[in-house]
Amino acid sequence: MTKTELATHIREAAYLTGEFKLRSGKISHFYWDKYRFESNPVLLSAIAKEMTKRLPGNIDGLAGLELGGIPLATALSLQTGHPCYYVRKAPKDYGTCNLIEGGVPKGANLVVIEDVITTAGQVCTSIEQMRAEGIVVEHVIAAIDRQAGGEEKIKALGCTFAAVFTLAELNEVTF
Repeated sequence: MTKTELATHIREAAYLTGEFKLRSGKISHFYWDKYRFESNPVLLSAIAKEMTKRLPGNIDGLAGLELGGIPLATALSLQTGHPCYYVRKAPKDYGTCNLIEGGVPKGANLVVIEDVITTAGQVCTSIEQMRAEGIVVEHVIAAIDRQAGGEEKIKALGCTFAAVFTLAELNEVTF
């Protein structure tokens, strides 16, 4: 599947119009329902394939952020062989009480994998939490960048940022 074909399929599957409250609290008249492309094995695999092209060298694994980054990181792990770890929004308060699941070693260099980036509020919080646990985080890859300031916030933390698609690219898709 070409990148243009993938953009068309993502837009057909996941682009919704209406009135939606975003995590940032802002109201948007469109929404990218990532679960609609993440639940489709063909689209999920194709997105992961595009993400492999954006992976930096010399990493120890992938960090899928709860919840939308987890299927993407898992698919990417299956394609690349990199171990995949799952990052909670907050440590659970029972059992192992982990923030990061999967037995990540201290000092590991992980790439954060996320679905849709808007303002990157949770991504930045998760990066800071992971770093506080002794994890090296220098790179973030997303499926979609809504181009609403998230990239700048990620870069302000000293990370590189890459997205499979920007909002501008997806807006070029016609039905």
